[in-house]
Order: sequence, then structure tokens, then C-alpha cells
Amino acid sequence: MSRDHLPSAERSADSAEAPFLELLARGATADAYEQPVLLARAEGLSDGRVAALEQAKLLALRVRTEIEGRRRREAELSALFETAHDLAGLRDLDAVLRAIVQRARSLLGTDIAYLSLNDAVRGDTYMRVTEGSVAARFQQLRLGMGEGLGGLVAQTARPYVTDDYFKDERFQHTRTIDAGVQDEGLVAILGVPLMIGPQVIGVLFAADRRARVFDREQIALLGSFAALAAAAIDSANALTETRSALDRLGRANEIIRDRSAVIERASDVHDRLAELVLRGGGVHDVAAAVSEVLDGTVEFTEPGCTPPLAVEAARADGHAVRHGDDWVAAVAAGGELLGALVLRGHPGLDPVDQRTLERAAMVTSLLLLARRSASEAEQRVRGELLDDLLDTRDRDPGLLRERAARLHADLDGPHVVLAARLDVVAADAGQEAGARRRLWSAASHLAATRHGLAAARDGGTVLLLPLGPGDTATTLARRTAKELGTAVQEAVTVGASAPLDRLTTHPEAVAAAYTEGQRCLEALRLLGRAGDGAAAEDFGFLGLLLAGDRDISGFVGRTIGGVVAYDERRGTDLLRTLDAYFASGMSPARTKDALHVHVNTVAQRLERVGRLLGEDWQSPARILEIQLALRLHRLSSHGPR
Repeated sequence: MSRDHLPSAERSADSAEAPFLELLARGATADAYEQPVLLARAEGLSDGRVAALEQAKLLALRVRTEIEGRRRREAELSALFETAHDLAGLRDLDAVLRAIVQRARSLLGTDIAYLSLNDAVRGDTYMRVTEGSVAARFQQLRLGMGEGLGGLVAQTARPYVTDDYFKDERFQHTRTIDAGVQDEGLVAILGVPLMIGPQVIGVLFAADRRARVFDREQIALLGSFAALAAAAIDSANALTETRSALDRLGRANEIIRDRSAVIERASDVHDRLAELVLRGGGVHDVAAAVSEVLDGTVEFTEPGCTPPLAVEAARADGHAVRHGDDWVAAVAAGGELLGALVLRGHPGLDPVDQRTLERAAMVTSLLLLARRSASEAEQRVRGELLDDLLDTRDRDPGLLRERAARLHADLDGPHVVLAARLDVVAADAGQEAGARRRLWSAASHLAATRHGLAAARDGGTVLLLPLGPGDTATTLARRTAKELGTAVQEAVTVGASAPLDRLTTHPEAVAAAYTEGQRCLEALRLLGRAGDGAAAEDFGFLGLLLAGDRDISGFVGRTIGGVVAYDERRGTDLLRTLDAYFASGMSPARTKDALHVHVNTVAQRLERVGRLLGEDWQSPARILEIQLALRLHRLSSHGPR
């Protein structure tokens, strides 16, 4: 029967489905499926026609939902297959569990991760695998059922997290567990159950030695690793399950054989990228490797160097998108755009090659995050070593030398301690904190490139830098002030200590040198030389007082102590009057203008000063000492800021 002879109802249904089939074919959004119905109503078509379109729309949306569900499941299965592929090379249960714990610790960025298993014979729980642990007692813990955070997880079969272990009363504390946790120095702990069916067989933990909040994604991620660990344990203990898994793999192999060429290409890409990651390759190495596989030119571009519409489309869709004759894959992590991979002049790209470009973009983002994490970790280690030197926590020369060597620093050579601080008035606390972070970041980078150390301290930054040939403490301070100021685009003042030598055998000298650098820093600021750098040697007699363990308070007390005590006891302004008197060229008339008082008041105050300091207080020698004592008193009163 020809189409013209079909019943009218059939022709109506057939024509009603056509626009929705076109929408399905091009992968339109759900909102687009309303357009044919709205258009029919706007054109005044019959109620039957509109009803047919409504029915076709609902059917098309159901089909679209099914397609989207299948795509999502395919993506999930692909991710699980890749993880299983990584674990397939591990031959025994302990190796599998170690790999899971190591990856959990690495991806969550915690100080330690560990896994405990239930011992059905002894009726308790024991540590099976630890990663990052340093305390022997913690590694050998055996816990009674229901004790500690792990006991709460096992009882409820639900994840639990504590921000502060010792303050959390939701679970049963015991002396044994608390002692082990205290030895390890743990504060924040997350535990998720290892389950086979409804049975909890153990707990997977991630913990930090500082307060920390674990978000939902991190809890879910650790739960995924716990599921893998439970599956590995179950597979090792149940031969039947293993055979069943092999059967499933056999069926999967049949599918793989049907697409052998695709799998071989994907495997080649995977091997190349894995090799690059293992040997420490960079993002440009990834681009070069993918260029060979795709037989084209792949480039990594920084944010802002690629057409923004294409990058945002790729980022929003999660897939590579075509832009003219090019393909663009966004390199992103979380909400942060890190760049893009661009395949040049290759408009015809099949789905397999498209996924290859997308996988390369994912590997590139992981490499960039790893480099950033490594840099941040090195900054923390450099800061910790310098903090230990400043606080003289570690007096073992061998250990200090070894820790410094790992950071490419040589503490046995000549060094200078520099105190650096921003000279900027921030509008609010947030801006001030941001400025300090920029200073700390710039100082850390400078320390790394100069084979030195840097740490945040006292609202500024302290650096320990080696003294190069031909350098002096002064030239190093000035150069450091200039480089830090250029990096943060703000004035940075730097005070330097005298050179130090053989710090591994005399670590206590660092703290004294830091104090000396702070004094020089404050002296620069009081002298109006903000943004400059100097050492004690630059201040003449003042520098001699600033350096080392000079008795500054004793000098101030002997010179103007009587005036200081009188002001403190009576609430007078003799010190302020002296400052104004010397600043006004020792003219009482100009002094009264500066202080906004009557000249007789100035005369009376100066007469009181004369009685307190002696009749010769205005002799040239005494004036110099008094002015110096006034400045030192002001310096010591202000202190480091």
C-alpha cells in the first residue's frame, strides 16, 4: 500500500515523529523537544495533530533519556575498566591493597592512609596496610570490635569523619587506640567500610596530622577505593567469584576482539602516556606523543591563548569540540581551567581519536596538578626546615645536613638570614592576607632557585640564602628587596644579618641572626627607607647596636631612662617633646608649633628634662647619645610588625 493510501491517523503519527527523530539524531537538549508542539499550536493545527505531537514528544524524550543513561553507563564502565587494567598487573592481594592505599593517600592528599581488616578467629581488628605512617605502635595496632572510629564505621556500615579525633565523643575511645593515634600525630580521620554484600570486613582510612574537613567528593572517592579493596579481598578468598570474573572477562574479550583495532590504538596511547608520566614527562611531551598517534600537530596552550568559546564549550561538554579545522579539548581540574590541547588542521576526527585527545587532556591536567602539588610540598619542606633552625628543634648536624641536601641546599657554606616584609597598607584583612601569600610565594620561589630556605614568620617572610662570591650581606639584601618587590608589585623592605657559617654545627645562630635582620628591617622603616634592603653594617654606630647581642635596653636606660620612667609614672610627654625639640633644630619656638603648645610649656618641659638628665644634656656629645637612645627606644617600643 502506498503512503497516500495509509489511514490518516497513521500518516499523522508518522509525520508527528519526524521532527523528534531529527532532534534525537543531532543530540538536542531536552528543551528543544517543546518547539514542534509550540510551533503546531502557534500555526493553529488541529487538536489531533497537537495531541499526536505531544505523544511523539514524550516517546522521544523517553528514548533520549535511555540514550543518555547508556552513555553515562558506558563512561562509568570505561573508568572502571581503566582502574581494573591498572590493578591487573598486580599479582598478589597485599600488592593490590598497598596500591589501593597508596592511591587513596595520593589522590586525597592526606598525610597517611591505612586499611584494617577484621580477624574472625581472634575476634578483633588489625592493621593490614599503612602508607605514610611513622609510628611503629600505630602500625601494629589491634583493636577490639566496636572500638575507635573504625568500630563506629563497622557497626553502622557507613562512612564517618572526624575533624578532631581526640575531641570527638561519638565513638568509644580506648587507651591503646588513643596512644597509637597520638604517636602518629593524627587529628582529622575519615573512615569508610569495606563490605562484601551486607558484611563489613574492614575499614579504609585517610587521615591528616592537622585539622581538615573532608568533602563529599573525597568521601565518595575513598568509598570507591574501599569497594575496590573489598573486591580484591573477595576475589582472593573466593575461587568461585574469581571464575565468575574470568567468565565475564571472557565475554568482554569477545567484544574486544570485535573491535581489536580500536583497542590496540587506545592501548598504544595508554602505554605512551603512562610511560611519559612514569619518567616525569611534561605537558609538551604529552602533546608530542599524541601528535604521533593522531598523525597531526597537537599543542598545549595556556588559558586565554585559545578561542574562549571553543574552550568553554569543551569544558562544559566534557568532550573535545571542533573549531574550524581544529579540535579543542579543555585541560581543567574541578572548576579551574588550566589550558587546552589543540589538534591543528585535522577536521576529520573519528570517535576513537577524539577520545584519545580527551584522555591526553585529562593526563595533562593531572601532570599540571602534580607539578603544582610537588612545588607546594617543596615549599612546605623548605619552610619546615627553616622553622626548625629558627626554633633550634633539631641539633643533629648529620640530620640537618641530610635534610638540606634533599632540598639542594648546603648549610655548611656562608649564609645570610633576611627578614622581609611588605610595606603596603591593605584595605582589609583579606587583601593583607593575599599580599602576604604573594610575598611568601615569591620568597619560596627565590629560595628554591638560590638553593636556600624560606618560611612565613611574624607577618612577613624570613629567608636563609647562601652568600655568593663577591656578595656582601648588604648587596644580597638590596637585590632580594628588588626581586621580591618586582615579583609582588609592591614595596618590600629587607633587613639582613651578618654572614653565618657552618649552620649544621651551630643552628642556634640562625635565631639570633633573624633577630638582627628584624632590627635592621625596622631601622630601615624608621629611617623612611621602605622598599630598600640593608644589613647592620650599613648603619654605622647604630648598626653596631643592632647586630648581635648588644645591650640596647641598657644603653637606652642609662641615657634617657630617667625621662622614660618619669613619663610612665606621671603620664607626661617629655620624650615626645625631646623628639620634637631635636627635629625642630633645638628651637623652642618651632618646637611649640610642632607640639601645638605654648612656648612656656616647652621651656618647662625642657627644664624638667635638664633636671632628669643633668645640666650638660645639651652638650654635643650628650645630644648625639640622647638622639640615638630616643631612636632606639622608639625602635624597641614598636618592635617587629
